Amino acid sequence: MEFMSAREAADKWGISQRRVAVLCSEQRIAEATMVGNMWIIPISAEKPIDARSTRYSKTDEKAVKPFLKWAGGKGQLIKEIERYYPFDRGRITKYAEPFVGGGAVLFDILSKYDLDEVYISDINAELINTYRIIRDDIDALIEMLYTMRSDFIPLDTENRKVYYMQKRERFNDLKVNGNESVNIEKAALMVFLNKTCFNGLFRVNKKGLFNVPMGSYKNPMLCDEKNLRAVSEKLQKVTIICGDYRESADFIDKNTFVYFDPPYRPITDTASFTAYTENLFNDDAQIELAQFVDDMDKKGAKIVISNSDPKNSNTDDDFFDNIYSAHKIKRVEATRMINCNSEARGKIKELLISNF
Repeated sequence: MEFMSAREAADKWGISQRRVAVLCSEQRIAEATMVGNMWIIPISAEKPIDARSTRYSKTDEKAVKPFLKWAGGKGQLIKEIERYYPFDRGRITKYAEPFVGGGAVLFDILSKYDLDEVYISDINAELINTYRIIRDDIDALIEMLYTMRSDFIPLDTENRKVYYMQKRERFNDLKVNGNESVNIEKAALMVFLNKTCFNGLFRVNKKGLFNVPMGSYKNPMLCDEKNLRAVSEKLQKVTIICGDYRESADFIDKNTFVYFDPPYRPITDTASFTAYTENLFNDDAQIELAQFVDDMDKKGAKIVISNSDPKNSNTDDDFFDNIYSAHKIKRVEATRMINCNSEARGKIKELLISNF
């Protein structure tokens, strides 16, 4: 019989090495064996089904909310997006969100439904690391956040700036040079910087370094322990992948509801902020996504895509109307929340595109 390591099993199943070890210790992986201080697992072993996961059912548990403020977050559009949820119809028992970002739709669905399988992904490695740490190492994360809170909150503004810059520099160092041994610290820094930086932005320069200055918050919520623990519990049954949206193809089938929330197409020449990662999402990438959506539509999945409406600034711009011509396009009102110019924040139209 051939074996793989816990690390190899973790990579294969999209969960953490720590989670694999827990499953082995609970004897939930057949013929997993401890050799020295490490687990070895049969190559043929299947990923155990989460014991807490059940067939579709509605839940009355208290809602969880996103743990980060995220540019383009969909909290304000939940009421519009939830009208598309197809779970009450019985056949759809899986959910995929390949551009998870702050996860507003994800957490709304996790708060309302128990599904067979849930898949999320993003190419932002630091974001995905934070999701995984909240799922797998919540106690250590919370302890580290409380330490940062105790260090930061009593300081005056100038000393807060010094502390903030030290943490930003440390985060960038770990982003470039860190390994798995510092993933908890990296996640704690991600949360800390998100709660204390200007406008809750996550923005990187061309070198991939986080470069947002400190914001002016008197008493930022650096550790919302109650919500973090609730999020951790909800994420236990979620497959979390750092990768391109195309990797979701193997997960998506006729029983899946998929929500695509890609980096938005700029609606003006000056609205080109897309640097949530070092990689930009241009018009060619938008077209490739539309083609991928068509492929997933052929599988029978239920699909919703959101994006900016170019008609906000040019009524003749039919870019999305053309590339999604086979699908239904609805224009909804949204509020632009993140803009360096406060006068530029306000009501605009966004697109919700669906194949049903």
